[in-house]
Amino acid sequence: MATNTTVRKLAAVLAADVVGYSRLMERDEEATLEALKAIRTEIINLSLQRRNGTVVKTMGDGLLIEYPSIVEAVRSAIEIQEAVHQRSLGVPDDQRLIYRIGVNLGDVIVEDGDIYGDGVNIAARLEMLAEAGGICISDDAYNQVRDKIDYTFTDMGEREVKNIARPIRVWGYRVDGEAILTDGQETAATSASYVPGASHEKPSIAVLPFVNMSHDPEQDFFTDGITEDILTELSRFRDLVVISRTSSFAMKGRDLSIPEVAKELDVRFVVEGSVRKAGNRIRVTVQLIDAETDQHVWADRYDRDLEDIFDIQDELTQSIVAILPGRVEAATRERAERKPTGNMAAYEYLLTGKRLHHRSTPADNASAQEMLGKAIALDPQYAHAHAWKACTLAQSYAMGIAEDVDATLAMIWKELEIALTLDENDSDVHRILAAWNLVNGDMDRVNLHQDRALSLNPNDDLIVVQKGEILTWMGQAEEGVDWILKAMRLNPYHPERFWSHLGRAYFVASRYEQAIEAFRHDNSPDAGLYSFLAAAYAELGDDERAARNKTTLLEKSPKFSIEAFLSTMHYTRDEDRERHRQSLIKAGLPA
Repeated sequence: MATNTTVRKLAAVLAADVVGYSRLMERDEEATLEALKAIRTEIINLSLQRRNGTVVKTMGDGLLIEYPSIVEAVRSAIEIQEAVHQRSLGVPDDQRLIYRIGVNLGDVIVEDGDIYGDGVNIAARLEMLAEAGGICISDDAYNQVRDKIDYTFTDMGEREVKNIARPIRVWGYRVDGEAILTDGQETAATSASYVPGASHEKPSIAVLPFVNMSHDPEQDFFTDGITEDILTELSRFRDLVVISRTSSFAMKGRDLSIPEVAKELDVRFVVEGSVRKAGNRIRVTVQLIDAETDQHVWADRYDRDLEDIFDIQDELTQSIVAILPGRVEAATRERAERKPTGNMAAYEYLLTGKRLHHRSTPADNASAQEMLGKAIALDPQYAHAHAWKACTLAQSYAMGIAEDVDATLAMIWKELEIALTLDENDSDVHRILAAWNLVNGDMDRVNLHQDRALSLNPNDDLIVVQKGEILTWMGQAEEGVDWILKAMRLNPYHPERFWSHLGRAYFVASRYEQAIEAFRHDNSPDAGLYSFLAAAYAELGDDERAARNKTTLLEKSPKFSIEAFLSTMHYTRDEDRERHRQSLIKAGLPA
């Protein structure tokens, strides 16, 4: 209902923003801000002075401007776009600031220096329909300016826009002379070829402010805190482009669809959620949406007792953040698998290489090396790809399939050195360095890199589970069990091999029944796993099952020997190695 301070009037409204602003800020924040300030000072402000425009409000890269005349508003829009276009000539495509503008003539509500209503909403929707470097105006605006300006607008037909009951006829203009897509064709805003976040080489993700469903304003701090913590922790994953808090919170209270949010923030994935408090219980729901398909990739619900709200906030953040990157990677990998390999970008080559690496066969290892080599060729500064190239080479060494062992070892160290030089804050680089130093028995460097990886990203389940493995080899198996279980809780979608890590830790801790139970979850057991099973059953006095697993082991690996097998184990204490040897002997395995 209108208040005594509310005024209604007919106004000419211009809405503008920068296309791909978040991507530009991520690439070079300082240069982008400088360019934005220069355009506003040297182009936009001068046009406003000439055309009597008034800035109602700014929103990061966005502007809402009111004019006393619709003719002046449209002329100002054309002036701004022409000047920005001229300014961008010669600037590399990935550094250009390109605006899109919507102009409307409509009824607005003026209150406390701001303007609201359909007149503003339609201008904002027109801006989103505009092509990069283009202008969209409403039919009402066009009818007022058609005979008063010497510019030709293209009829784009009637458009359905969100929260406006009637279709709106839209007219478009481009300053660079390229054709405007007309009705019957697809605009940039609705085109099936538009891929959210496609301007990023890595998966891009925005976390929208979680919604407080409790109708209790005091819960807003908790709700916003959840959002901010998720943003902070997600930013630790170097293979995600995470949109800043400022950009994410600019979406708060705006009634936009997920594809609209994705287009405005230039992201592929969107996280949204809600918080509801009832009595001493709190429920948090969260969902990950692929904006390209507007479909859910993952959703979950967390119910907790409201005892210590900050502990709950930490727990929920940790759980959500541990799962999200894996779900994003899975969705991206699925899309990459549908592409011809010649069309894949560096990140997608990396994903393909990682997937092939995990298959652990000679042929897949060779293909993985090829895919990672292509990722590096596309982006030689890609630390993550260099680290995984080293990891895959190390796998070939461990599998005994490296054609030139000395050259392979030298290349592993070279790739790891390059990765560390390129990005010493990449947690995965330190994780892989810890793993390779474990193979080489340098426990000081193992712990150095493992601790660094954990400090950089305590929510990465691969880093957490590796901590458990390292503790197991160091004779602290009980503590190792705790870390491995923590990794499994962090990510319920964890790789199946986590069960093998857990089984080994239980075995070293002499908890043989639990070791057997853990090993049973591995659906692709290798010869090594059968040796652990045979030894565990032998320790439990179950000679029949020990013999059965021994037979299977020797069928899989006829040349198996206790000493050769133990040489692949990374025990740092002689007593742990000797206890394992006696268990294998008890199972009747060949020395």
